[in-house]
Amino acid sequence: MVELTPVVQEKLESIDRERALALILPHPERSRPFNAYRELLRRAGLRLTRQRVMLGRLLYSKGNRHVTAEALHHEAVNAKIPVSLATVYNTLHQFTEAGLLREIGVAGSKAFFDTNSKDHYHFFIEDEELLIDIPNEDMKVDYLPEVPLAFEIACIQIVVRLRRKNG
Repeated sequence: MVELTPVVQEKLESIDRERALALILPHPERSRPFNAYRELLRRAGLRLTRQRVMLGRLLYSKGNRHVTAEALHHEAVNAKIPVSLATVYNTLHQFTEAGLLREIGVAGSKAFFDTNSKDHYHFFIEDEELLIDIPNEDMKVDYLPEVPLAFEIACIQIVVRLRRKNG
């Protein structure tokens, strides 16, 4: 095993594993740690591009979460991934159309993208602009309106808006 100087050891400890991989692996679409993201995109029928694989890694390496396009773009910039905000938006919408994400509209054009694409509901904390899952056992929908004959329900989205109490 290689002996590391204290300075090098300290530097290595200050770089998280994901960033270190991004620095070490210049071609993630051909690298083993990215195979899971490549397979996810392949199964969804999406063409593999370096940016899709890298954005997929950013999205899914942290478990289920809710992100905006702006927040994901900021993460990409910090990870030194060369990608425009327009490309992030396009990729998020492509992932959504492929069933990998759910888009949750919260206010006008403001939308979050949820990596958990299964049916579930959300709290939106207005003053923090934070979206969090409502546990399924805490929410029950008893009645749905009659659906017109030419249509079917694609999904049901319920967002319960919250704000902090005064006082």
